[in-house]
Amino acid sequence: MRSIVKTFPGVRALSDVSLTVAEGEVHAICGENGAGKSTLMKVLSGVHPHGSYEGDILFRGEPCAFKDIRASEARGIVIIHQELALVPYLSIAENLFLGNEHARRGVIDWNETLRHAAALLKRVGLDEHPQTRVADLGVGKQQLVEIAKALAKEVRLLILDEPTAALNDSDSERLIRLIKELKGQGITSIIISHKLGEIAAVADSVTVIRDGRTVETLDVTAESTTEDRIIRGMVGRDLDHRFPPRSPYEGESGAHPALEIRDWTVHHPIDQHRRVVDGVSVEVRRGEIVGIAGLMGAGRTELAMSVFGRSYGRGISGRVLKDGREIRTRTVPEAIGHGIAYVTEDRKQYGLNLIDTIGRNISLSALGKVGRRGIVDEHEETRVAESYRTSMNIKAPTVFEQVGRLSGGNQQKVVLSKWIFAGPDVLILDEPTRGIDVGAKFEIYTVIDKLAAEGRAVVLISSELPELLGMCDRIYTMSAGRLTGEVPRAEATQEVLMRHMTSDKR
Repeated sequence: MRSIVKTFPGVRALSDVSLTVAEGEVHAICGENGAGKSTLMKVLSGVHPHGSYEGDILFRGEPCAFKDIRASEARGIVIIHQELALVPYLSIAENLFLGNEHARRGVIDWNETLRHAAALLKRVGLDEHPQTRVADLGVGKQQLVEIAKALAKEVRLLILDEPTAALNDSDSERLIRLIKELKGQGITSIIISHKLGEIAAVADSVTVIRDGRTVETLDVTAESTTEDRIIRGMVGRDLDHRFPPRSPYEGESGAHPALEIRDWTVHHPIDQHRRVVDGVSVEVRRGEIVGIAGLMGAGRTELAMSVFGRSYGRGISGRVLKDGREIRTRTVPEAIGHGIAYVTEDRKQYGLNLIDTIGRNISLSALGKVGRRGIVDEHEETRVAESYRTSMNIKAPTVFEQVGRLSGGNQQKVVLSKWIFAGPDVLILDEPTRGIDVGAKFEIYTVIDKLAAEGRAVVLISSELPELLGMCDRIYTMSAGRLTGEVPRAEATQEVLMRHMTSDKR
């Protein structure tokens, strides 16, 4: 790709970006949220058609002018987006050949479809039956189905946009192994990822993009290409600290905890005999950041959602106390009314209205603050949103920008702004930095630290143990719905936490 320039109304997303990828290599692209990585790949794959950008694309030495995705796929270039493009209620086989069916005279040959699907699933290491519904698969297996779908199109260049963002460690390792296997089969891959350890494990080269421009391309195997070296290219400076400096939590003598959850039990919404949270008791005090660690399926999100207005589960029992007084949180408005906020792990589905503006999203959780008698004062709403756009460093030309057009890191800042505007005493943050680059992470960590310094109580749920170790005063661990440990900051290490997280303690 040579001198690519891509402009949206009011925003220059790419400015003279060039990218060279060698045949048969795994090439990583790194950069902060909003740097232009995904936009560049959408130009390459025909999502942004020829004529909507400036510059040239050459594939295997030949100039390309893709008018749409079909045109790029016909040349063997296939992109797998961060949001998977699968139809959940169709079978694996139907998804693999959707728009690319094995048919004669308009009639699908199901025997050939199932035979070919089985061969593709074997190639990506999936032992599911081709007629299994995609909705019945976990996210990790769905990602493998997407790769099988790409192989069905005789892919030569596979583009993966944040392929492991929503995967647990074992699924991520499985995917990385598959990318290496595909490399052995002669397939070239471009992978966009914020996980620098992952890049070191799988990539041959890494191109760093910053503010819509190419900064440099590095050889990953070279000794000089360290994580700190890549970070310096991404953020334009040395990042001396991954986390803001934090003074040890002193505690409040005699004061009640800001939030206590006692003997909390939640049953699965469908299988009502199964306890997804089993007799859990936790507490967090004002000014304290308390972490909750656990592997996939430990029950961390289920605990948070059930406490926040019973958004998850059935047969919920237990007590919630705020400042020593029992409260009811049977609905989301009730929970908000008691000063509890919940930043969901899935910002796109549960945290934001993607087709509305930044301003509307920020005011949603506390409309009473920007209106009277049921009528929103739009000038006040805009003023409030503008103050958060500035203070949270949300990269957007105006607060009238549609949230769905923002990068992941900026979307997360909008979610945080929404809940901070509500003025909560207790914030439950569920994977607040998932899919976000190191620079934006530091900004969000600084916001979290500031909220605690103002006397808010913060519960931080994260799958990244270094994040919990760097931010929290105490860390609870969960396994299979039960609490298995409580570790103070001074004693917390990754090994200690992992030992508790894998415990089968009853």
